Formats: sequence, structure tokens, C-alpha cells
Amino acid sequence: MYENLLARFLRYIKTETRSNPESETIPSTQSQVDFADSLKQELIELGLENVHYDNNNGYVSGTLASNIEKKVPSIGFISHMDTADFNAENVAPQVIENYDGISEIQLDEKGEYSLNPNDFPSLNKYQGETLITTDGSTLLGADDKAGIAEIMTAMEILKANPDISHGEIKVAFGPDEEIGTGADKFDIEDFDVDFAYTMDGGPLGELEYETFNAAQAEITIKGKNVHPGTAKNMMINALQLAIDFQNQLPQDEVPEKTSGREGFFHLMNLSGSPEEAKMSYIIRDHDQQKFEARKQKISAIQTNLNEAFDQKRVFVDMYDQYYNMREIIEKDMSIVELAKNAMLDLAIDPIIEPVRGGTDGSKISYMGLPTPNIFAGAENMHGRFEYVSLQTMEKATALIVKIAELNAG
Repeated sequence: MYENLLARFLRYIKTETRSNPESETIPSTQSQVDFADSLKQELIELGLENVHYDNNNGYVSGTLASNIEKKVPSIGFISHMDTADFNAENVAPQVIENYDGISEIQLDEKGEYSLNPNDFPSLNKYQGETLITTDGSTLLGADDKAGIAEIMTAMEILKANPDISHGEIKVAFGPDEEIGTGADKFDIEDFDVDFAYTMDGGPLGELEYETFNAAQAEITIKGKNVHPGTAKNMMINALQLAIDFQNQLPQDEVPEKTSGREGFFHLMNLSGSPEEAKMSYIIRDHDQQKFEARKQKISAIQTNLNEAFDQKRVFVDMYDQYYNMREIIEKDMSIVELAKNAMLDLAIDPIIEPVRGGTDGSKISYMGLPTPNIFAGAENMHGRFEYVSLQTMEKATALIVKIAELNAG
């Protein structure tokens, strides 16, 4: 039933589709356009209907028609095509069969990088399973090409097994999730389903309907640079002001010191000179009031620093990125219950926890289409230590089929 899943996944990850935050095009890279075209052809070959690519938003989508007479809610399944900000060229995956759950997996020939259970205890869960890893020089791309492969394979299974009852199902593969812009122009009227799921989660059993509220702050600091030998009472060092800005934030409210529903300020970038410095922060919190307070803290620090000078030196461009989709989904939890019941039918233990991040489902839910997130299998996303279990991917594929089947009643 899953005979094409691994080959499909390996083909996808060998195609470079890294997004580019500096680009002004949609999608942000031509490689995503090309990949979307290949996915479009594959959907056509699988026999889906109304397969099309939307030039306005970079999504390719298709429809699997209902095979039952009664009317049931239509379902969407969504994954993203792009990979994160790490080397994604010439991905050379390794397939480790029957992994023993305790051994170190060497990634590169020089022995510089390895997957060691002492460092990555998640490996202990995969005894006897087939793991797909990197060669240490790139990310893997299971985030989110595992999700794409699972959706494609589920559609293949449903087409090949008409005895499995299902209503109308639509699939969509979109760009630029990793840079936070992919779902901005998602067309829910064109997609036209009652609810959807993103297949973009991590390990087996993840079912998520609560994400961070998210904002980003781009800070520019204007200094005044003079020769250090005559700088007294004249120099305004932009880099020192940047340090002062950082030091006025709560030092324990950072990603490396928080977990669960604890929010944070994350300094993503600091660069510059005494003349000018630039800082980038992401701001995260599950609680809406605490989220607003964090943004107010950034503004208060800006005001405080500027008051020390006779002209404005600190400039902040702060904008919201996405919001906690729980506020939308909890109005009707039936779609979460549907996914949970499907997991239980497949002997998968549901793990329902808040996401310390966001998905395209965050934005899509606020557009009016409730879209929780389901596991796709990736571990250690966004870097050279990324890996995924083939058996977890098979279970994610089975889950898509089971959701469709249960929805059909």
C-alpha cells in the first residue's frame, strides 16, 4: 500500500526548494515554481480533478471527488514546498534500515557529524524502523516534503481503493511557509472546503490546534561615529545602544530558557558598526494579552533609549506575523476530535500540545478555514541532524485515509 512513499519522498527532497526572505516574488524562488509544476503533473497522473497552479499565491491544488452519494463535509490537506534557511542543495539522503535504537549514526565520511542517542534521545523511539537521514552537509527537507509525500500517497491509495468511502477531498501544496509569507494570499474561496489540516507537524501522534501569537521587530539604530581618540562626550556607538536594548529585555525570556506556553523574545540578528546597527527580533506568546505586553515592552525600550538624546536614534518597525489559531478552532472542536478518533483507530496515541511555533494553518484559520496541524514525522528540523522514520510517514499516510473514511460515516 505504501510502496511508492519512500521513492516519492526521496525524489522530493533531492529537489532544492529553499525559500528566500529577501525576494519580492511569489513564490520567493523559481525552484518552488518548478517543483509546483512537477507536483501538478503528478496530481494529474494520479487522476485528481481541477488540478491547477495559482499564479497569485504559488499554490498547486487538486480535487479528489467524493465516491459516496450522501453529502458530508469536504476536507482539505495542505503542506508546504519550501525548506528552511540551511543548505538544501545536493541533498544526499541515507536510508538506515532496521535501526537498533541505540547506535550512533555517522552522517558524513569525515566523521564530523553524527546522530548520537546521547545528544538526540528521540532516536531511542525508532528501534526496528527505517530512518532517512542527511549526509551531514544539508538539511533533509522532511519539513515539509514528508507531508507532501504523505498526502500524495494517501490520494494514490484512495484512488486505487474505491471501496474506501470518502467525501470530497482537496489538496494544496504551497510556498514560503518557512519565511512566514506563504499563506498570506491563500485563496480559501478557490479551495472551498469545510475544514482542513496541515500535514506539517513533527513526531508520531502530534495533533496541534494551538500556536504562538507571533510578531517581528526590525530595529535600526543610528549612531554618531568619531575618532575614538577624541570621542569623549561626542561618540554615540550604535553597537553599544544595541547591547543596551538587548539588556533591557528580560534575560530569562528567551527560547533557550522557556518551554510549554512560556513566551519569549528572540534576537535573530545583530550587525553593524558604531555608525549604524541593525537588530531583528521575533516575539512569541500563546496568550494574547502577554503577546501585546511583549510588543509594548519593545516600544517602551525604544522610547527609553531615545529620551537620552536630542534626536531619535532608535527606530522600530514591528509587525504581526500570525495569531494563535486556538481562538478559531475551539469554536468547533469536532475537527480535532475527528483526527483524534482516527489516530485512536490506528493505535496512535494522540499528543495534543501547544505548538512552540506556527504553521500555515495559523493564518488560514484566521481567514475563515479552521486548519489544525498533524504530524508528518520530521525530527530535528531545519538542519543537518534532521531525520524521519519511514514507518511514521506510513502512519501519517494511513491517518489521512482514516480521517477521510471516518468523515464519510
